[in-house]
Amino acid sequence: MPFCQILIKQHFEKCVVIYSLDRPRLVSFMSNQRQQKPTLTGQRFKTRKRDEKERFDPTQFQESIVQGLNQSGTDLEAVAKFLDASGAKLDYRRYVETLFDILVAGGMLAPGGTLSDDMTCTEFCLFKAQEDMETMQAYAQVFNKLIRRYKYLEKGFQEEIKKLLLFLKGFTESERNKLAMLAGILLANGNLSAAILSSLFNENLVKEGVSACFAVKLFKSWLSEKDINSVSSGLRKVGMDSRLMELFPANKRSCEHFSKYFSDAGLTELSDFAKNQQSIGARKELQKELEEQMSRGEPLKDIIPYVREEIKKNNISEQTMIGLIWASVMSSVEWNKKEELVTEQAIKLLKQYSPLLKSFTSQGLSELTLLLKIQEYCYDNIHFMKTFQKMVVLLYKADVLSEEAILKWYNDAHVAKGKSVFLEQMKKFVEWLKNAEEESESEEEEAD
Repeated sequence: MPFCQILIKQHFEKCVVIYSLDRPRLVSFMSNQRQQKPTLTGQRFKTRKRDEKERFDPTQFQESIVQGLNQSGTDLEAVAKFLDASGAKLDYRRYVETLFDILVAGGMLAPGGTLSDDMTCTEFCLFKAQEDMETMQAYAQVFNKLIRRYKYLEKGFQEEIKKLLLFLKGFTESERNKLAMLAGILLANGNLSAAILSSLFNENLVKEGVSACFAVKLFKSWLSEKDINSVSSGLRKVGMDSRLMELFPANKRSCEHFSKYFSDAGLTELSDFAKNQQSIGARKELQKELEEQMSRGEPLKDIIPYVREEIKKNNISEQTMIGLIWASVMSSVEWNKKEELVTEQAIKLLKQYSPLLKSFTSQGLSELTLLLKIQEYCYDNIHFMKTFQKMVVLLYKADVLSEEAILKWYNDAHVAKGKSVFLEQMKKFVEWLKNAEEESESEEEEAD
């Protein structure tokens, strides 16, 4: 019996439908939805050994380092050579903490600073060495050579020292002294950052006096290698210069206590440095407060007594104070960006605050200081370059600056900043001052 077949393409189903006249049948072939996805067949390769994550197991590493140190003994040159060579065979990067624990304490340290009982230890380490500067300098060389050879250890070493400082209570007094001496030498030579000192601000260490005692030994070691400028620079670089008071409990954080403690320990230079830092901090706070008072528009009858009180309280000289007042006055307003309007704004502001400036320029040196501050300000702020002479004349008329101070500045006391521009601006006024002085002298002679 003949069959009639009709082929119909349905694109949205992607199938072929076949109809039979005697017995309809539907045959559907799904091209993407119902067919099984093809699978790859073939040999499966094992993961390469180098790609497998190695289990952290410092035992074998510690045994290798301890064995090498025991063989080298007290010969630190041999120790340095052993560590240099071992870096090519052992995974220093992975076991950096273990490495430095062994070199300092003789073995891996448990939390709190005690040696792990189940690990092999060595007697040839920093803590077992003699407690003298010569030996500590030799150990510093070992660490220095190791870190120079394997630069990636530098960060790990910083973190190790921070950790060791937190463990100070778990060490003996002799061990603390050796660690302090080593840290001081490494700080002096730039092998450590003073940021490690942040660990000494730990509340428990501070409370029991461990931090201050350790700091004395550390700074003595540092100053035996370099001068106070090295200390101040190192501390300032990481913002530690203003935090030294935190070595003491809150009830003892005064300049007097700090000064006495470190002076009694033979660290007068550090004591003086801390005093200076506190003075700088006080001056910054004072300037900030003055700016706020001026911005609020507080009257001069309130500002002047406040400044006098601060001078007395913080032992600030008049020359230093006039510099602070000048900076505060010039920071108390938002300056116009148009040069032609800046002069007018500056004159108006100085007229307002000339009584304040006059109150703190009772000495010739203070007047000269103010003149130099004005010169530097006008040079550093280009919109004020043409305003210098007008400012000086205004302050002369307001009895803030004297004739003697202006002539002294003009003749030999000016600084290099904008010198030619400002001297030219002041030329006619200075000539007028000189003529007025000569006329005054001739009048006095005639009167005699």
